[in-house]
Amino acid sequence: MRPSPAEIVRTLVAGRLPGLVHLAHRPGPHHARHVTDPDGRVLLLVPVASHLAAALQPASGAADVAVVLDVLDLPPAAGAPSLGRAWVSGWAAELHGAEARGAAVDFATVEPTGDLLDLGTRFRLFRFEVVEVRWERAGAVHRIDPGEYAEAEPDPVHPAEARLLADLAEHDPAEVTDYLRRQLGLTEQTPDGPPRVVRIDRHGLVVVLGRPGARRRIRLAFPHPLADPADLTRLLTPSRHPASVPPPR
Repeated sequence: MRPSPAEIVRTLVAGRLPGLVHLAHRPGPHHARHVTDPDGRVLLLVPVASHLAAALQPASGAADVAVVLDVLDLPPAAGAPSLGRAWVSGWAAELHGAEARGAAVDFATVEPTGDLLDLGTRFRLFRFEVVEVRWERAGAVHRIDPGEYAEAEPDPVHPAEARLLADLAEHDPAEVTDYLRRQLGLTEQTPDGPPRVVRIDRHGLVVVLGRPGARRRIRLAFPHPLADPADLTRLLTPSRHPASVPPPR
C-alpha cells in the first residue's frame, strides 16, 4: 500500500506547507496562507493591504479570478524522497457573511490563527473549487481527475511527520532499529550501519539502507492505514502495547 496520486496532492495542498499563488496576466507569484476544506476547496487568507488582495479583485463585470496554487514538498529528513509538487487551479472569489464565517471555521481547523478574528477588517477569505489538478514528481507531470482529488483525504500523519521522525531517532532508536531489522530480514551486524526511517505516511515507512553514495530505499507497508500519529507508536513498540496493530507485511 502507498498513497495514491490524488491523496498525495490533497496532502501537499492541505495547508501545512507554504504555497504560491499564480494569477493569469497579473504580477506574481504571491506567497499565500492557504488551507483546504473537507471538500478539497482551497481557502486563501489574504491581508487587505497586499498585492495579492489587489490581484484577486475581478475585472469589471466578472465575479471571480483564475488562480493556480503551487505547493512544493519539503522533505523532513536528509535522504528523504520528495513527494513532489502540486498545482491546483480554479476560480477564486471573495467570501462574505455566513459563507465567510463557515469558511473561517474550516480554516481554523487546519490553522487556528488569531488573524481570523480580524476577518472583514484586516483580512479577507477567498475560496475556489479545484477544477484542474497536476502533480509533478521525478520530472514527470501527471494530470489527476478533479473528482478523485475531491474524494481523497489528506494524510493525517503528514502534519506530525517531522516530529515522529525526531521521536524515533531520539527516544526509541534501539527498538525501532530492531523492528526494522526484523522486517527487512537483516542480521544485527551490518557494515553499512543501521537502517533509518526517512519518511512516514499513513500507509507505511520509507527506510534508507547503505552508506552515503550507495544508499537504497525500501518501503515497508503497514497492514492497514494509520488512523492518526499515535498508531505509529503502538505499531513500532509492540512490547509497550501488546494488543496493538501487528507488524507490516
